[in-house]
This record gives sequence, structure tokens and C-alpha cells, in this order.
Amino acid sequence: MEKNNEVGATIAQKYTANVGRRNVLKMTATGIAALGVGAVATGPAAARTRLTLTEKWDKTFPKSDKVDHKKVTFKNRYGITLAGDLYQPKGSTGKLAALAVGGPFGAVKEQSSGLYAQTMAERGFLTLAFDPSYTGESSGEPRNVTSPDISTEDFSAAVDYLGQLPIVDRERIGAIGICGWGGFVLNAAAADKRIKAVMASTMYDISRVSARGYNDSVTLEQRTKTLEQLSRQRWQDAENGKPAYQPPYNKDLPDSAPQFMVDYHDYYMTPRGYHPRAVNSGNAWTQTNPLSFMNAPILSYIREISPRPVLFVHGEKAHSRYFSETAYAAAAEPKELMIIPGASHVDLYDQMDKIPFDKLTAFFKQHLA
Repeated sequence: MEKNNEVGATIAQKYTANVGRRNVLKMTATGIAALGVGAVATGPAAARTRLTLTEKWDKTFPKSDKVDHKKVTFKNRYGITLAGDLYQPKGSTGKLAALAVGGPFGAVKEQSSGLYAQTMAERGFLTLAFDPSYTGESSGEPRNVTSPDISTEDFSAAVDYLGQLPIVDRERIGAIGICGWGGFVLNAAAADKRIKAVMASTMYDISRVSARGYNDSVTLEQRTKTLEQLSRQRWQDAENGKPAYQPPYNKDLPDSAPQFMVDYHDYYMTPRGYHPRAVNSGNAWTQTNPLSFMNAPILSYIREISPRPVLFVHGEKAHSRYFSETAYAAAAEPKELMIIPGASHVDLYDQMDKIPFDKLTAFFKQHLA
């Protein structure tokens, strides 16, 4: 643990010193964590006044011949129209168990969440992967901004949509969250009792890492400095009539970048996982995006998921492993933590030999029976 804390305290300092970014990135580990926690990148996407859905198959994974796929839209409680991909097992009949799938933080449905959704549809579930509010093909202005409340709401909105489909059994709806959306799905399940079983894969607690840095290494003085800078940035944004965006950093990694940043780059900025609509793939959150996370803990009520079951899956070698371990300890039974030998954080985004789909299938078939 001492070694982990030392690594967490120095990651941002080493990276920031080499990149030489302005403002928030010059601050502390909090700054880097708040940028998206590996879900960093770019300038604003083009403004949109209406939803335009791409009909071509532009996923980062091959299309399965075992499922039917279609684009769908639905609204959340705040009136934002979300875009999703609905996957249905070919030839399925009767009422199906359904899964809402979201994440990673800063990704789009054409990446990891879509892969999980399509694979679980091959295994008999109706699944919905969706773009979060203000990102991807979903609506919302300005672009590339979020908050813990809205991200949690988007999961419940997906449950709203699934529960209205005539082929779905409303009493058999579960949810999967990946990376930062692993934290949001736990928060959603704590409040939304319609979610009957929940699984968090390679989980990040975005609120915790934004507020405290990696391994909780940020001091009160560092946190205060970051909040001071972000607070004053609001005046600049208000005067300009639009938000300033963080600079991309997945594009240009320094030689001294920590391994987990190299892993993110290898996924988001190479043909393996690159998608032009993803915040992480050379785009960026607004500079003030961290504000809403820095004083809004999302896992305060994790025990209230019980008596519904929770499954945590994390890589043995993931820098983020402590998030799942802490959440697992705080959750009530029934719960399970599965550690994948040799796996890194990003391995559980798309490595089919590392993601335990047999375990996921058994878990949801048992608890959504």
C-alpha cells in the first residue's frame, strides 16, 4: 500500500512536468484525475441542434451474425435525448431479460460498451449500449460535459426505455458499467430498485479520484488550489459565452508517461479502439467538468443495493484495482469480487480472453431468472 500511495502521489507530477500544460493540468494529481482519468482529450465537438444517427456499422469490433442490431433513441429525466444501440438475440421469442450497458468514462457506444452489449446479446439477453448525455451521438449542449447526477440518471433512463419494450420482462433488468461507468452504475442501482443485478467492470470512482487524486494522494492545499482555478475558469467561460476545453493529451505522450496512460493511448488512439466521437480519442472534456465531481461522492449509499447482487470484476495488475476493492468492502451481501490474473485496467475494455463473459452470463442468468 505504501508503494501504491507513492506512485499515486508522483504520477501527475511527473506527467505534468513533461507536458507543461496550463491551468488545471499544472496543479496536481487532482487535475489529471479530473480531466477524465484517462478519458482525456480535445477541443469542442461541433454543436448540434438535432440528433443525427450514423446507420453504417462504425464500431471498433466486428458485427455478430448471432444478433439483430438497430439504433434507438430515448430521453432521460432532464429532457436530453440519448442515442443507443439495441442488440437482440436472433430468433428470440417471449419476454427477455435485459441489460443496460455504459462506459468507459469518455468512451462511446461503438467501443467497449457495445462489445459487452453485443456479446451478452449473443448469450441470450436483450442489451442496450448508449452514449451518455452531451457526448457521442446523444444530444446536449455544450458538448463533452457531464456530472455524477446526469451520468447516474442516464442509466435509469436506459432502464426506462428497456422496460417499455414489449419483448422485455420488466422484473428482469440488470446493468453493466465499465470503468468510470462502473461507479455510476453502482450509484444508479442503489437508488433505482428496478435494476435487479449489477456488474461493475474495471471500475473507477470518478468522484473519488477527482477529489483526492490517485490512491487518495492529493492534499487539502492541492485540492483547494485546483478548485480555485476551476472556479475562476467559470468567469472566463461566462464572459466568453462558451466553455473552454482541456487540451488533448492522448495524442502526444511523453517518454515518462506512466504505463496506465500508455495503455489508454494504445486503446483510444490506435485502430484497436479509436473512435472519432469518443472524448478519449483525441477530444476533451470542458475545463470545468471536474467541479461537479469534486464534492459529490457517488458511492455513499452502495450498501442499499442489497439484497440485489453486485459483481465486481477487475484486473490483477490494474492501477485502478483499489477502487473495486474499496467498493466491494463497502457493499453489502450478496456481492462478489473477481480478480482477473495478469489483466490491466484497459484489458477489460476489449480483450475477449480476459473479460470473463462466462461469469457474466452465469451471474445474470442466475439473478435475472
